[in-house]
Amino acid sequence: MNIIKKIVLGLLAIIALALIVALFVPKNYAVEREITINQPKDSVFNYIKYVKNQDDFSVWNRKDPKMIKTFSGTDGTIGFVYSWNSLDKNVGVGEQEIKKVIEGERIDFELRFKVPFESTDNAYIITEAISANQTKVKWGFNGKMSYPMNLMLVIINMDEMLGKDLQDGLDTLKVILEKK
Repeated sequence: MNIIKKIVLGLLAIIALALIVALFVPKNYAVEREITINQPKDSVFNYIKYVKNQDDFSVWNRKDPKMIKTFSGTDGTIGFVYSWNSLDKNVGVGEQEIKKVIEGERIDFELRFKVPFESTDNAYIITEAISANQTKVKWGFNGKMSYPMNLMLVIINMDEMLGKDLQDGLDTLKVILEKK
């Protein structure tokens, strides 16, 4: 009985220590990647502002070709909602809404994940002219993990995990737009 008591107390101490550490771990994370595309800024922005075009370049949209997609509103404008439903655990269920558009420069999204976990995060795509025929595209993602789930940020490197997918998407976007 004494050994069981020590094991239980040891486990409780580990849990208490983890909860204390979580108090000091940041809750927010941000990931951003960029690429230069050899196309004029207007051409690039006029392609990326349409959320349906993400089917062509977003890693997440291409993971499950069988996912069910629904749309409401006018694509490329504030309030457009793109919803997805997938049995693939890497895709899950959620929706993306255009929250802000600065024409020719920036589009902001709110991402609402429902399955495999509930979360609301933000994403954006920014275009910046480098020259008449070159555009820098920045794709970013930021979110928040509530206490004590923020402890996962010690274990999971969000920049590495999400950054790879953002960069893959940007690399694909570059190929698509430079073929035009």
